[in-house]
Amino acid sequence: MQATTVDPSRIRSAWQGRISGCMLGKPVEVLSFQQGQEGIQAYLREAGALPLRDYVPLVEGTVVDQLGRACCRGLITRAEPDDDINYTLIALLLLEEKGINFTTTDVARAWLCLLPAGATWTAERAAYRTLLCNMADEFVNGEEPGFDLAECSNNDFNDWIGAQIRADLYGWVCPGRPALAAELARRDASLSHRGEGVNGAAFIAALAAAIPATDNLDDAFDAALEQIPGDSKAAAAVRLGRALAGKAEAVASMHKAYAGMSPVHTLNNLALVVWALSSAQGDFGTAIGDAVAAGWDTDCNGATVGGLFGLTGDPVPDSWTRPWAGRIGLSLAGYTELQVDDVVDRTVAVARTL
Repeated sequence: MQATTVDPSRIRSAWQGRISGCMLGKPVEVLSFQQGQEGIQAYLREAGALPLRDYVPLVEGTVVDQLGRACCRGLITRAEPDDDINYTLIALLLLEEKGINFTTTDVARAWLCLLPAGATWTAERAAYRTLLCNMADEFVNGEEPGFDLAECSNNDFNDWIGAQIRADLYGWVCPGRPALAAELARRDASLSHRGEGVNGAAFIAALAAAIPATDNLDDAFDAALEQIPGDSKAAAAVRLGRALAGKAEAVASMHKAYAGMSPVHTLNNLALVVWALSSAQGDFGTAIGDAVAAGWDTDCNGATVGGLFGLTGDPVPDSWTRPWAGRIGLSLAGYTELQVDDVVDRTVAVARTL
């Protein structure tokens, strides 16, 4: 596979798809963690929203009302801040400042300068805590950290989904170069993750790079799989998702295969992402709607599927982008809201420099 020309329309659709998918999954995320996929299905059934093909309707007096009201149909005015989008912007800022040769140390410094500790979770929060407890005071000003950064990834969550949700943009800016995209994702992921956590991130980044340079998703999946060990559990999750594409029992089969696994693990969510993307047949609402309705980490999966879908060349319908009106809410130092036109232009500029 060779590098291909940067297509600004695909990068725009990737941003639109990632944000829309995140917004779709955000109001039911806690519901998914508390009540599982059955709880999501019950809520959507009560709301008259099955199959899920539009933003989630509000049912008052529910956990969705308490925690996700601003992301519900008819109440959306912008894309509300979310870690899935925070990390995508951090990747962009990192590439703007450091270019293709950024290091894991640069990732750590970017987190400390941009990312509030309260906006981190699981592996990222554990890595952040290790940074704060061990780094030299001068680290944020360019000095060495003063300890082995590998200690940051020595945590109980290093094979969970956090690195996988940080990886997309590295593929967006490397169309036709999945090996490079995977390497950039590994440098980012290794701050907080190991093993399958890193493999999941590398696969997603490689897939994002492969999609614009291939004729179909199957070829893109094959190219991305070349970037992770064939005997890894992440590769097995990809194969399971592909095998279940279009099958009526797919969701039940995935939940059975990963019974007892954390809803924010890399593997179960990776299989779900691959299944949803493979099954959508070019329909954006089907891709993100089925990904979210299937449970587990709903906002992460909606975002990842939406961003990858945007790279295929199939359009993200206006009905999904109109409610948030180009406004991207963030919770980063110095960034509370950006316009989608701005981040698209900046992402295209970075891609062209690479």
